[in-house]
Amino acid sequence: MAKKKTEARKMDIGIGEQDRAAIAQGLSHLLADTFTLYLTTHNFHWNVTGPMFNSLHAMFMQQYTELWNAVDPIAERIRALGHPAPGSYAEFARLSSLPDIDARPHKALEMVRLLAEGHEAVARTARGLFALVDQANDQPSADLLTQRLSVHEQSAWMLRSLLED
Repeated sequence: MAKKKTEARKMDIGIGEQDRAAIAQGLSHLLADTFTLYLTTHNFHWNVTGPMFNSLHAMFMQQYTELWNAVDPIAERIRALGHPAPGSYAEFARLSSLPDIDARPHKALEMVRLLAEGHEAVARTARGLFALVDQANDQPSADLLTQRLSVHEQSAWMLRSLLED
């Protein structure tokens, strides 16, 4: 006797299907921005030169490590909302608001400026989702966004401080 195929139960976490899809799409942009900034920061860590080498090399390592540790919680939140998380370079390139910074030599302070702008862009992406997650009563996503905003705003401030006279 053939076993009856089990029907998948419809997700019901108290957030409607349309809101979950919209939040997952927004978080996919945040994931793409975060991963793109991670790659740029790691690139600069490898390639920084000049009199600020030691301090920037260490700062960039701290920042890319934090970014690397951030991608998993963002992707897992997308999955918890019932949607697949993007995971290819092509998807990230399509979804990210950040440019892909190549490995050509950059002056150290140009790297600092580009990373400050990157952190500000990721903060804008995160902040742009708040109205949607608030309206959907999605506290876990709001908490994630708050954590990410704190990191990106502080990182941007620290980087911008290096650019002041």
